[in-house]
Amino acid sequence: MRVHWGSSLSVVVVVIATSTSWSCPFCGPGRQTLTQEAAQAALIIYGTPTNPVFDPAATFQGTTDIEIEAVIKEHPFIAGKKRVTINRYLAIDKASPKKYLIFCDVFKDKLDPYLGMPVDPESRIAEYLKGALAVREKDATTRLAYFFKYLDNPDINLSDDAFQEFANVDYKDFRPLAEKLDPDVIVKWLQDLNTPVSRFGLYGSMLGHCGHKRHAAILREMLDDPAKRFSTGIDGMLAGYVLLQPKEGWDYLRGILADGQRDFLLRYAGLRAARFFWEYRSDVVPGEEVIKALALMLPQDDIADLVIEDLRKWKRWEITENVLALFDKKTHDAPIIRRAILRFALQAPADRYPRAAAFIAAQRRRDAEWVKDVEELLQLEVMPPKPSNDAKTGAAPSDDGKQPN
Repeated sequence: MRVHWGSSLSVVVVVIATSTSWSCPFCGPGRQTLTQEAAQAALIIYGTPTNPVFDPAATFQGTTDIEIEAVIKEHPFIAGKKRVTINRYLAIDKASPKKYLIFCDVFKDKLDPYLGMPVDPESRIAEYLKGALAVREKDATTRLAYFFKYLDNPDINLSDDAFQEFANVDYKDFRPLAEKLDPDVIVKWLQDLNTPVSRFGLYGSMLGHCGHKRHAAILREMLDDPAKRFSTGIDGMLAGYVLLQPKEGWDYLRGILADGQRDFLLRYAGLRAARFFWEYRSDVVPGEEVIKALALMLPQDDIADLVIEDLRKWKRWEITENVLALFDKKTHDAPIIRRAILRFALQAPADRYPRAAAFIAAQRRRDAEWVKDVEELLQLEVMPPKPSNDAKTGAAPSDDGKQPN
């Protein structure tokens, strides 16, 4: 739990959001980690609150002394001090005492504590964060290896923060570590009833990278168990299964994608797993096989719009006829599906796919305003970003639009 202290009289508990995108294919949306938060702080201390003085007339309702037990991030302001007084009133529960990890700025030679984490006295949070800062500038494999050791820590503050480090990392940095892990450790976590279901996607993908063919049966057993088909982790387990047994696993995944009677969340997880192989591991599942599998989902009216959008973004114009054929189907007359079909047709090369050009012309005659609105939204999507500092200095922008090998 992180507590931000603001100008109000109350203490507000917040979840710190980061970017709108996330890197780990199977971890869910990431958020700011303790290491990232620490990078913004002038100094960080850990200690015991004492002598709270309540002052209803004060902005933060009083003061509290902090007996410093560890300095996580050094600053001249704190040099040699064993105690500091913060302008926050922290009530002390004698029946359940807490220590505090406190992030501070220093403004005009005054301490400004802006974030605090109450933790149990036996917590190793100070040791954890100090170690995290020590590896912050190391290579990705070294950093992730450090956080891997804390994924099963009984302190939820530590294990959750370590998990977020994986959620925020790029796959290219995740893969080298994942391939070196001990599969028996991962199996133990997957079979532990206390493992949060939100971790199954990450752990399943880890096992797929470091495990052996015999471990595929473990993932298959979990996948076949209706009680374990968690929407937050099934995609990573599917990907792990395919990595361990490419032919058998892909046939299994393809069967899920093709069966419109299967639960939507299961098919959506299958779609996410298929995206993983398209975007990152065409060495395991060739791109054309991914496209063929996604084409099997087009007749499914509850997920067709997502599939069409993927095919459009991947510029798979060879599937144009299949996509356009959906427009007149009563099962696919939902506005969101029709809009996805039009978006696809508008970006298909007219010289190579005259059927798309004819379709657009017909839609202009039917509803010119609708076509115009969709075109304008597409234009916003493809507009180049504002020049970055690199662009201003003449550095070439990176090209991430190609399918990785």
